Amino acid sequence: MSRILAIDPGNEYSAYVLYDTCLTDLQQQREMLNVRQLGIYPNEDMLSIIATTHNDHLAIEMIACYGMPVGKTVFDTCVWIGRFIQVQSDDNKKPFTRVYRKETKMHLCNSMRAKDGNIRQAIIDRYPATGGGKMPQIGTKSQPGPLYGVSKDVWAALAVAITFSETYNE
Repeated sequence: MSRILAIDPGNEYSAYVLYDTCLTDLQQQREMLNVRQLGIYPNEDMLSIIATTHNDHLAIEMIACYGMPVGKTVFDTCVWIGRFIQVQSDDNKKPFTRVYRKETKMHLCNSMRAKDGNIRQAIIDRYPATGGGKMPQIGTKSQPGPLYGVSKDVWAALAVAITFSETYNE
């Protein structure tokens, strides 16, 4: 597999990365960001992105039950996950994998207690400090690092891509 479309779904907007795994050496992969496209878009637009983006596999974060009550937004997100999978599998005839948050936490942080900040830091720690500013892995506009442009929910989509690439894609 060479291109993974990874999505962090939401009830109205979803974040995505198109993650390229064609590099074979893990160290070589970590020296550059494998993301070819990224962004946060309304879910209606994500349907078009999935349908038109050349990808070999869809990895999407899936919601799991942890025994707590949930509201309308969680159910709306579930509906969007189903729609995204349908576009990938029916229209493109391409495979998909649901990646659960607990898998991402365990893969990147080795702890179920990990929070978003821990996952973000685990991703940052994987890349070299080649950019400018106080966080050289991210960098600045004039001296971008390998993670330049990754922000907000795109971190979660990148975490899904890395988890899928390193666990399911071996």
